[in-house]
Amino acid sequence: MPKAEKSRKKETELSEEIITKNEEISPGVFLLSVKRKHDFIPGQVVKIGIDCLEPPRIYSICCGNHEDELRILFNIKEDGYLTPKLATLIPGDRILISKPYGSFTGNSDPAFWIATGTGIAPFYSMFQSGQFENKTLIHGVRHLNQFYFEDELDWSLGKNYIRCCSQEQSCDVFPGRVTDYLNTLENFTTDQKYFLCGKALMVVEVRDLLIKKGIPYENIIAEIYF
Repeated sequence: MPKAEKSRKKETELSEEIITKNEEISPGVFLLSVKRKHDFIPGQVVKIGIDCLEPPRIYSICCGNHEDELRILFNIKEDGYLTPKLATLIPGDRILISKPYGSFTGNSDPAFWIATGTGIAPFYSMFQSGQFENKTLIHGVRHLNQFYFEDELDWSLGKNYIRCCSQEQSCDVFPGRVTDYLNTLENFTTDQKYFLCGKALMVVEVRDLLIKKGIPYENIIAEIYF
């Protein structure tokens, strides 16, 4: 086996960890915590599993890189194998988790963060790690109770925190999808990075829209949630 392949395999090996908290923060959406044992770069991911019957799934880390606990944000997929079981776990139960890895990482440079649903996780990690200066966060959801961490983000980001809701309305929320909001904008900054995180359809649609608006392909960085 080539040396690089051996290194990648070791990097994503799973070890058993004890759950410290598993909180339902919105209907069907959970924030699961374990003790943090490894350093990570905000935006990175871990593999999560509960047994050897099914392959582990990849989740973005959803906490600051200085915190004592490592957290992941997940929503229950009714037809899935892992998430319905994860939702039933309580503190003291054990899960399998890899070391953090991945290249969906930012820095202090100005950038746009564009997310849907639980795709907010890596941006919340960046936010909690102090990388929110000169950032614009656009978060799209179906229902108003899906703007996770809304109060913190609104307090710190102010007008640079744009909420888009496709199925409910509120006075300070854009009524529509993320793509609808982006289509209302006339001038796009072409020399900044655009980070996209969410389901594949959203990522493809937003990427194509940005390219049509003149954003260079190399300035669009995507993390797809399945």
